[in-house]
Amino acid sequence: MKQASTSYWTLWDEFFQHLQQRGLSPLTSTAYERDLIQLSQLLPENLSPLNITRLHLVGALKKLSGLGDKPASLARKLSTWRTYFNFLQQQGYITANPTSNIKAPKAGARLPKAVPAEKLNQAFDHACASDPLSLRDQAIFELLYGSGLRLSELVQLDLHHLMLEENWVHVRGKGNKQRQVPLGQKSIEALQNYLPHRYAVSGENAVFTSRRGTRLSARQIQNRLNIWSITHGSDRHLSPHMLRHSFASHVLQSAHDIRAVQELLGHKSISTTQQYTKLDFNHLAQIYDNTHPRAKRRNK
Repeated sequence: MKQASTSYWTLWDEFFQHLQQRGLSPLTSTAYERDLIQLSQLLPENLSPLNITRLHLVGALKKLSGLGDKPASLARKLSTWRTYFNFLQQQGYITANPTSNIKAPKAGARLPKAVPAEKLNQAFDHACASDPLSLRDQAIFELLYGSGLRLSELVQLDLHHLMLEENWVHVRGKGNKQRQVPLGQKSIEALQNYLPHRYAVSGENAVFTSRRGTRLSARQIQNRLNIWSITHGSDRHLSPHMLRHSFASHVLQSAHDIRAVQELLGHKSISTTQQYTKLDFNHLAQIYDNTHPRAKRRNK
């Protein structure tokens, strides 16, 4: 077994180099770093990785729960810890992963409600975009809803990823997985209106840039969408994830093809798509009644 320093964090550089080699996005790497920093604050000072036990980590989870962390947040942080200790084990720094027998807290299924298509279409169609920033925002929101992109995927878009004449966009998803996503006519029109007015410093290839000409951050896009929804009289807070969920729900309701939605969303597992695209019971019952040969009752 390799000799590990007594400092828990001296292996950080090696771990984050490993994450980069795996193709994790900067947003994911930042989230890992935040979770590990918080863990260091919950463990005894200068605790060596060789001495971290399951009890230490269970205690850390209990402290986080006491601080108000929800099950979904606890599960994500445990996943980060598990990834880190898996790395230490693979590199020979520890013989066993202390997270191996810790079960993630179960979170209730809390999916965002899909915004009715009529309301989204009405809001987008009546939006008055004329200045460069509002044209940019319109293109962002059309793309989030029109193609179901993740926020991180939209942030990473570069100009060469857009294939407007072919009606698709090249997307780099989780784990650096590449896919092509169709562009709707409204998204293409919004991009064509925005791109001639795009701010950009020399060498900046990002599709969506700030007034200073640099790539927009995820937080900036979230804030702009929130401001846009308030300005345009939305009766609910809109988020990028809500637009993505609405995209998935509306496509599934029209096409009834969950495999196609899985491909569009870039999900590795069909179970993930099922969580995004749960339909209400009445809609499912209507599909059943209209399609299954044994569902319809004969008229007496």
